[in-house]
Amino acid sequence: MRRPTCTDSSSVPSVLVVDDDADIREFLSAFLSFQGYEVTTAANGAEALRQLHLAKPCVILLDLMMPVMDGVEFRRRQRALEEGADIPVLCLSAKYDAREIASALGMDACLLKPFEPEAVADAVRRFCPPDED
Repeated sequence: MRRPTCTDSSSVPSVLVVDDDADIREFLSAFLSFQGYEVTTAANGAEALRQLHLAKPCVILLDLMMPVMDGVEFRRRQRALEEGADIPVLCLSAKYDAREIASALGMDACLLKPFEPEAVADAVRRFCPPDED
């Protein structure tokens, strides 16, 4: 399993949560922070691309249906990046064909909404284990 190196100076692994639903962003940020991750958030794919220029997370949780730039376009652009194309992406969507879309875009996993928080944590840990300090 691959684990990209985070680019910030802390040893805490980071997760980027990309979802247009503020409640989901807030919940996942708090939940994953409690699990030992540093969490950054973005409300759409355009914001997420800007975040990738600031720091390289260990894993990205990505919704598919968002305004401004949806998850499909974000993933296409992310895969074309020189820095950041190797970051694992976990689809997190209510779209009926999310698994097929995630597979076609080479995403590493797909979780359907509504989701179980522990299933999200398990998926994140598969690609980005928390530090055991």
